[in-house]
Amino acid sequence: MRDVSRLTRFAVLLCASTTMIVGLAPLAACARPDGAGPELSGHQPDTMPSLGVSVPPPASNPPTDTPPRPDLAPPPLDIPDLPVVSDEAAREEASRLSVLMKHNIKGFSTYTPERRRAFLTLAKEQVTQANMPISRPQLIMVVDRNEQIQHLDYVLALPDAPWESLGGTPVSTGTTGRKYYYITPVGVFQNTADRLGYRAEGTKNKNGIRGIGAKGSRVWDMGWQTAMKGWLPRHETGQIRLEIHATDPQFLEWRLGHPASEGCIRIPTTMNKFMDHYGLIDALYEQAASYDPRFQALLPKDRQPTPIAGDLVVVVDSGPLTEPKIDPIADKRPLP
Repeated sequence: MRDVSRLTRFAVLLCASTTMIVGLAPLAACARPDGAGPELSGHQPDTMPSLGVSVPPPASNPPTDTPPRPDLAPPPLDIPDLPVVSDEAAREEASRLSVLMKHNIKGFSTYTPERRRAFLTLAKEQVTQANMPISRPQLIMVVDRNEQIQHLDYVLALPDAPWESLGGTPVSTGTTGRKYYYITPVGVFQNTADRLGYRAEGTKNKNGIRGIGAKGSRVWDMGWQTAMKGWLPRHETGQIRLEIHATDPQFLEWRLGHPASEGCIRIPTTMNKFMDHYGLIDALYEQAASYDPRFQALLPKDRQPTPIAGDLVVVVDSGPLTEPKIDPIADKRPLP
């Protein structure tokens, strides 16, 4: 009986240890601080912790001498070219989209001439600095993170002609003064098919807020980016997952136009739907959908992709560079 009792206690301990290991899940947030989960560092343990039992070595898969058979190789992918239209056709399409935005997007504005010039000038500067030349007429999403602006503008970028502003809406970028909130970085970010975006599930947090919008809202994943920690005055940086997404349409959308996010770019629900339906920055996703069922599943079945779709998001700052608000106890607070 004593041996059976020891065996029972060992089985319970083994089950509890396994539950603790398996139950650990990474944080799922728009912008996550350094060290929030093992996926941030890319480090995976070489071995599982010892539980008092022997673990057999991994199965080996030795190479064989059988030569590859060309007749069994998958056929080469036939990837369609990106659409290219003339400058005149691009301007006509841009004008059509601007009219549709005006009628379908809440809070849409074509801006003053001064504001349009600022968007165009700053966007060109960022694209030039990033060494990403424009080779075809395409749309670029430009976001001004200036605390006094907080708007986006869709810009028609032409390879050898002046760029044009279509207009846009209020946004919310990263705010300062709140722990684990980052300042949205400036730069040029590409919506590449190397990353697969997703759609919001519409679940609510403990406060009843749908953080990335209503169910089905599109989330564009711009990858890991370096951003300044907005709660420290020491210009320290960390890694965030930069995303573009909607916000709670009932409780938070009215706050767009002011910095509020953890580092991501929040947009109105109607802009989210418009971008998704017309594929404004989905040029590379549309290509990938021709051969990858994952992208086919993500993109709307009834979409109407525009021939001037692009793949670039440009974040600019038209005012004094955003700085973290001074935290009087920042020097005493342990770094995350």
